[in-house]
Amino acid sequence: MLAWAVGAFLKRNDVGQVVIAAGDLVGARELLGELAADGRVVVVRGGASRAESVREAAAAADAVMTWVAVHDGARPAVSQGLISRVFQAAREHGAAGPATPVILTIKQATGPLPARVERTLPRQSLWAMQTPQVMRRADLLAAYERCRLPLELVTDDLQLLELAGMGAVLVEGEEGNVKITHPGDLELVRGRLA
Repeated sequence: MLAWAVGAFLKRNDVGQVVIAAGDLVGARELLGELAADGRVVVVRGGASRAESVREAAAAADAVMTWVAVHDGARPAVSQGLISRVFQAAREHGAAGPATPVILTIKQATGPLPARVERTLPRQSLWAMQTPQVMRRADLLAAYERCRLPLELVTDDLQLLELAGMGAVLVEGEEGNVKITHPGDLELVRGRLA
């Protein structure tokens, strides 16, 4: 999965560096296979949460890198068209991320099930986020400095910018840009990438 995700970015001439945050540096390089030999690949130690890992990777990127694209290694089927769309929107608006409309009815409830429904959220204004999420590196690092939430509660990179009062736009995501969370997801993606 990691090699597929990283490979999508290494195919591009507009990607100067790929920084991977991992708990096991040697293991990450082994998973990359021959891609690890690409001089643009850097592997750094990740943090205790997703947001901490992104912070470590952004801080480790070469200072000449103006833009960062944060992408989940668990999204190995990202298309070149999606990457290009997000890159373009970020250049035009300062920050961007792909999203798909929420098509299910979403209920808010507290506690384990069975739980009393508190309210139904209006789905016409709800979007399911994907990656890559692209922003200026300086903006992302500044947003970390301003973040008042514990980083383990930050689940999205554009959320950091949002909390810091910085803007971002959403662009059309893709149903095929699946995040692998269950064994069946991996089989679905394998079929698409085969």
